[in-house]
Amino acid sequence: MDTNDYILVEGFKHIRYQQKKYEEKEMIDRSKEYYDWLDKRRSVRHFSDKPVPIEVIENIIKSASTAPSGANKQPWTFCVIENPEIKKKIRIAAEKEEQKSYNERMSDEWLEDLKHLGTDANKPFLETAPYLIAVFKRQFEYGENEEKHKNYYVNESVGLACGFLISAIHNAGLVTLTHTPSPMRFLEKILNRPDNERAFLLLPVGYVAEKSYVPDIQRKTLELVMDLY
Repeated sequence: MDTNDYILVEGFKHIRYQQKKYEEKEMIDRSKEYYDWLDKRRSVRHFSDKPVPIEVIENIIKSASTAPSGANKQPWTFCVIENPEIKKKIRIAAEKEEQKSYNERMSDEWLEDLKHLGTDANKPFLETAPYLIAVFKRQFEYGENEEKHKNYYVNESVGLACGFLISAIHNAGLVTLTHTPSPMRFLEKILNRPDNERAFLLLPVGYVAEKSYVPDIQRKTLELVMDLY
């Protein structure tokens, strides 16, 4: 069966897709404008405690959920934390792991590479930011009879969703920081997550503080990140 709106492929409905097209000059202009806008995004460690409408966070997460995923399994869960008591528990647990990392786990080279960023084991932003988003990857799914079903390319899929998430946060006029205390199993315990989920990333989300400073870093040039064949 074939209509203008859809076709059937192996019995599955495929809907017609149309992408908006632009003239060459507009394409170039739009791509440059998007780069210039995204290049202003920075990882921020100084947050305002000003409230953010939950609808904004919901739209951001819906945007992240449009990311492609292996076999369209969408193997992610976004846990939004606004409860101050839970945020405090997360900060305490995260700082405990960070202290171990800075004092025991990180090599001298690693610590030297971090110096210009001004980071340390103290993470006050985990309590200051109005929201934390804990991203979990779903290793597998349970069926109706508790049988396990595979998810595919889980790390790649969740990584893509996190990229969409960070872009959506920037688009909303908010800031974030990709926080990865290692190990992060404490998030699974504090949030009582099911056994098919593993913590992937923790992001504080909110408005930038009135006075906030970021390292004066430079991004690699196009010549260093692109090869044309």
